[in-house]
Amino acid sequence: MKINILHAGYCTAPEHIAINGGRWRAIRFPAMFALFRHPKFGAMLFDTGYSYRFFDETKKFPKRFYRWVTPVTFHEEDLAINQLSAFDLRPQDISRVFISHFHADHITALPDFTAARFVYLPHAFGHLRGLPPTEDLKHAFLRGLIPSDFDSRSQEVDINRFILLSEEYAPFKSGYDLLGDGSIIGVELPGHAYGQMGLFARDESGQVFFFVADAAWLKQSIIENRPPHKVANFLFPDAEAYRKTLKDLQSFYFTHPETHVIPSHCEETIREYESASYQH
Repeated sequence: MKINILHAGYCTAPEHIAINGGRWRAIRFPAMFALFRHPKFGAMLFDTGYSYRFFDETKKFPKRFYRWVTPVTFHEEDLAINQLSAFDLRPQDISRVFISHFHADHITALPDFTAARFVYLPHAFGHLRGLPPTEDLKHAFLRGLIPSDFDSRSQEVDINRFILLSEEYAPFKSGYDLLGDGSIIGVELPGHAYGQMGLFARDESGQVFFFVADAAWLKQSIIENRPPHKVANFLFPDAEAYRKTLKDLQSFYFTHPETHVIPSHCEETIREYESASYQH
């Protein structure tokens, strides 16, 4: 399997919100997505990044507040579907989109992939489905981003069919073999959002990537076990679980130095891997 790390647009926010003790200046948070090209299952994505739909969905209040809190910069060439052309791929070539969670910066381009199956932990969307629209903003959810045929193309992970993980993944003890061949293993990373799913993915050379979504916004947070500012606790459904997940990530990072740990919004990390020669 070939793995490419890309991003579609970015937002800005104060660094001290993302990491306790950080600077007061605003920094960029790229909206990462990953392209997997599997010899059997074809082209697949992990999340989608931003698209112009974010601006369409946040034109009016109260959703416009979302745009104000996290100002987004986005250009035509940033669209995931436009970036796929560099790999000789069309939007309909994407067979699956693995959804880490349903915050807008991770799902905005879902409607562009009309042939894809949507793979996610059931409680990630089940919780949001039952909310009244007035609660959407509190959960960074824009329901207008969900494709009209979402249910018919959903492939919820069967959480009863978990596998026990080897020491290679410690301290993470269980996960989900999402393709049945061990190449992509899903693990739940609680705290930031209901049912947030990270992925372990192994490329053709045997390198392992750990996509941790928003379990940490910056890799520095993982290395130093420094959570966000306390104000961010109001954004999380379970701040205590967030801190435990971050501690587990730090343990994994130092005991598995050969694994590439990829937070979804760390600009330094994403730039490093986008330009890495083995990605081409």
